[in-house]
Amino acid sequence: MAGRRCASLVGAFRAGGAVNYTTKIDAEVDAVAWEAFLQAHPDAHILQTAAWGTLKSAFGWYAFRLIAGEAGAQVLFRPLPGGFTVAYIPKGPVGPPEAWETLWPEVDALCKRERAVFLKVEPDLWEDTPTAKTPRGFRESPHAIQPRRTLVVSLTGDEDAILARMKQKTRYNIRLAARKGVTVRPWEDIQAFYRLMAETGARDGFGVHAARYYQKAYELFHAEGAVELLVAEYEGEPLAALMVFARGQRAWYFYGASTGKQRNKMPTYLLQWEAMRWARSRGCSEYDLWGVPDADEATLEAEFTTRREGLWGVYRFKRGFGGVLRRAPVWDRVYRPVLYSLYRAWRS
Repeated sequence: MAGRRCASLVGAFRAGGAVNYTTKIDAEVDAVAWEAFLQAHPDAHILQTAAWGTLKSAFGWYAFRLIAGEAGAQVLFRPLPGGFTVAYIPKGPVGPPEAWETLWPEVDALCKRERAVFLKVEPDLWEDTPTAKTPRGFRESPHAIQPRRTLVVSLTGDEDAILARMKQKTRYNIRLAARKGVTVRPWEDIQAFYRLMAETGARDGFGVHAARYYQKAYELFHAEGAVELLVAEYEGEPLAALMVFARGQRAWYFYGASTGKQRNKMPTYLLQWEAMRWARSRGCSEYDLWGVPDADEATLEAEFTTRREGLWGVYRFKRGFGGVLRRAPVWDRVYRPVLYSLYRAWRS
């Protein structure tokens, strides 16, 4: 019985449910006021923008934005059976961590109003920074929604300096692709990109979003120059494509795909390099490759040649671009312990 109940609870990440909008929280603001707040925080993560909340709201979540003094947060909710929800702050709160203490009571009030089982916070911090300490009333969580560990490539210096920080084989493959006639350009064919994503997902065993998800993301962010869809081609045939996002001084490689054709021409290497060049043209100083296996560097280096499951398959490729390995904390705040325990048991 507990297993069925928990499966129903977690399965509701794809379901709808009743929402209570009756109690007004003083710190609530609309999307316009939230974007005005973000103007004072140019390096806030792109997952905290109103546009990202709009994107997720079209696919099963709904969003509220709160501002308390110098701190603010976009909180996403996913309906569960029985009128419950899961609350989630992706890459937030926004503002100095020392100011977050004034925000948490407002977040608590909102989560209780929306009948959240728990709140998951994935702060825009790295574990090796002093401000990454788990806040009072939260617990460290072993379960993340976004990749916990990633490689961040510095885009500082000129192009030769960036290339020099890469592994020799990666530099060689970037230049080889160009010599062999691979070209990279902006693309607008979302349906073709989705077909590439579906092909890659089927081949490599990972799930992909619906085509309309990528279309919505492109529409929301492209007009303001915050996303570009790039395609690598050979003689007019698409071989690989990616969507790169940017805000402030940071860029993120969120979605990418490739065919199994012409791999000897190394199109994915040139594609990543051109994405980095695009990010530099927007003033970005770092490029987040967005996801590697959640293991320490010694384990990654010892095992990447023999493992292929999950993110291991892409680590060999990503490591060549000279990024620094970083890990983000994940915190949970529990409001309904019994239901939370069922959720944890299911995840384990």
